[in-house]
Amino acid sequence: MSKYTTIIFDLDGTLMNTLDDLTISTNHALSQMGFTTRTIDEVRQFLGNGVRTLIEMALPEKTTEDTIERTISCFLQHYTSHCKDHSRPYDGILELLSSLKKMGVKMAIVSNKPDVEVKKLNAEHFAEFIDVALGENEKSGIPRKPSPAMVYEAINQLGAEPEKSLYVGDSDVDILTARNAGIDCLSVTWGFKTAEFLSQFGATKMIDAPSQMLKMI
Repeated sequence: MSKYTTIIFDLDGTLMNTLDDLTISTNHALSQMGFTTRTIDEVRQFLGNGVRTLIEMALPEKTTEDTIERTISCFLQHYTSHCKDHSRPYDGILELLSSLKKMGVKMAIVSNKPDVEVKKLNAEHFAEFIDVALGENEKSGIPRKPSPAMVYEAINQLGAEPEKSLYVGDSDVDILTARNAGIDCLSVTWGFKTAEFLSQFGATKMIDAPSQMLKMI
């Protein structure tokens, strides 16, 4: 029997490659606001801490708060309509989720992507496997990762046991989130951060392909 009865996944860079759509929407917002666009590799480095951090890092230093807010609004308006254009599950993810469901494992998504888009992408790709999908919605009083609040909320909604839960993600934010929640973390190297980067931030368990997860749990 699996050591874990519940697995909580990050979304971007873990279950799905969303980088193209995020880059396109970021550059749309920057262009609309009259700023220089960013490369896909630059946007990759800006991800993990939510939309505000993404836009703040994409904009020049000392950009005014009003301009930041207007750029965020422009990004969200575009991304809401285009978040599904190029984003797809990584190879092997659907097979992994199918196997986990057959094992009776409860699954959730916890992401710093806006809640609307998280629920939209889950409904499009993972609804038959994943029952709870939570995105950033700090207006509801639940802070974003690396706060453990969304993890606790997912565990509560699943009726799961924290001590038998595993958090799976591709970034330093995910490592900190799991640590803050007091649950084990499994880092994946196919996402937006390298194995070397993850090791530097304290990753203790890493896998290079979705198929390796079943052996780890």
